[in-house]
Amino acid sequence: MLKLWRNYLGRHVGQVTFLFLIQVCQTILNLYLPNLQADIINDGVTAGDADKVWNIGWTMMAVAAGQIVLNIIAVYFSTRIAMRLGYEVRKDYFANVETLSLQEIETFSAGSLITRATNDVQQVQQATMQALLIMLQAPIMLVGGIIMAAQQDGPLTWAIAIIIPIILIVMGVIMGNLGPLFSRLQTKLDAINRSIREQISGIRVIRAFVREDTERRRFDETNNDVFRVLLSIGRWMGAMIPTMFFIINLSTVAIQWFGGHRIESGEMGIGSLQAFIQYLMIIMMGVGMTAMMSVMLPRAAVAARRINEVLEAESSITAPKNPFTNPSAHGTIEFKHVGFSYPGADDPVLSDISFTAEPGTTTAFIGATGSGKSTIIRLASRMFDVTEGEILVDGHNVKEYDPAQLATLFGAVPQKAVLFQGTIRSNLKYGNPQASDEQLWEALRIAQAEDFVREIPEGLDAHVAQGGTNFSGGQKQRLCIARAVVRRPLIYSFDDSFSALDMATDRKVREALEPITRNATQLLVAQRASSIRDAHKIIVLDDGKIVGEGTHEELMAQCDTYREIVESQGGQGPDIEELSIEEEA
Repeated sequence: MLKLWRNYLGRHVGQVTFLFLIQVCQTILNLYLPNLQADIINDGVTAGDADKVWNIGWTMMAVAAGQIVLNIIAVYFSTRIAMRLGYEVRKDYFANVETLSLQEIETFSAGSLITRATNDVQQVQQATMQALLIMLQAPIMLVGGIIMAAQQDGPLTWAIAIIIPIILIVMGVIMGNLGPLFSRLQTKLDAINRSIREQISGIRVIRAFVREDTERRRFDETNNDVFRVLLSIGRWMGAMIPTMFFIINLSTVAIQWFGGHRIESGEMGIGSLQAFIQYLMIIMMGVGMTAMMSVMLPRAAVAARRINEVLEAESSITAPKNPFTNPSAHGTIEFKHVGFSYPGADDPVLSDISFTAEPGTTTAFIGATGSGKSTIIRLASRMFDVTEGEILVDGHNVKEYDPAQLATLFGAVPQKAVLFQGTIRSNLKYGNPQASDEQLWEALRIAQAEDFVREIPEGLDAHVAQGGTNFSGGQKQRLCIARAVVRRPLIYSFDDSFSALDMATDRKVREALEPITRNATQLLVAQRASSIRDAHKIIVLDDGKIVGEGTHEELMAQCDTYREIVESQGGQGPDIEELSIEEEA
């Protein structure tokens, strides 16, 4: 928590200093009021001096009015500073998350990252606002109250010396139990966030298999975990306030009892006793404020630690000090004895992968599910770093490039079609922000998406819902292909990007792509053998290893694994063109 405050409140030293001065002035006025109350009773009421009562009364009114004004100013500035801190933390948090590699993202998990950016930041904001109001004011009230109470009557201050340690012990016990509970709560909130996110995104599957009751029970278990932790927190917090009031009220009774004897003996005035009790209330208020912060700070500290973990996380994909710039890039990709293992995995995903993909050629990958096809695509664009061997782009290790500059060489169409909330135009311009409408329509034509986009009245400005849920799977896939085409990269990576297309549309897309990819390098992952039979090079993967490499005809003659894949899909099957002609007829 202190680290977060130091990094972000340090940017607002002037406002924090001004707020501190306001708080000092406000607390001084607050401490001055009981003294005036003692004077108005001792010198005015008891002595029967009406003028004294009026003069001191007007002074008390002025002090109270000044206190109100200063309090309004303090609340305004504390809220402003806290909200600004939250804004800056979220801004830096999001910026750092964008720099993290897939490895770090998967380590934190999407659900946890969302909780940290929302609930955790909100906890820090609230704690900061209260701290600026309370933590600056409470010590002054506590110390100043003790001094002013001693001035009213020194012998009675022994009561304060007994009360404060008792309250501190109670606070310590409560804080000791609340700290671990707040840590557990944040973990449980991550779990419930993850559960909701998973069930909403998978609602179609849940309904298709009629598993609503099962998922409801799963959610109830997670929800009950949160409930139980919150119940324990509520019990401790509920016990704190009554306990403190009990101690305060008991202390007030004791002071009035002993103070009454001192008044009876003439050692103390009535006004002084009332002022002493008021100072006791101020001291207890300072202790109460500290107790309130002792409840908020443990939870905020847990939240701040979780936020700092993300803010301080560094991507495993880093740019070299002097990155290689390639003004005449061609797009040649070479894998040299590449091996890769996901963090924490027992077995490698890829082993001894070597091949070269050159401009003007299509290199296709096929194999069983989990054989490492998509991983190769990710490694080529350096979404992960290899654990063995090296990957070269135009003869230079990908680690020599700035990751952002390397990414500009690729036009990626991911395995899962991803569209962002906005319009068709805004999604296509992810590929090239400067693209003209003519270029966007050309990309849509190549991706065989022009017809259905023109049928929408808004055209390029048609709304795209979050995740593209207002489009079919095939439409989303074609829009993603168009987005890559708009970029006109040197390297196209199609990660099973034609799976949602029928064979006729598949053929049309490939024929339209051919002119613009003629001089580009193509990496193509496919499940259908018929989709890659015309590739210049087909690499067959099995259990993360290359078991075959060559053209369709060569592999049919030499590779048992490839032949089994083709035969499992209906043998060599009819030629794509023949099939599509029959379908069109």
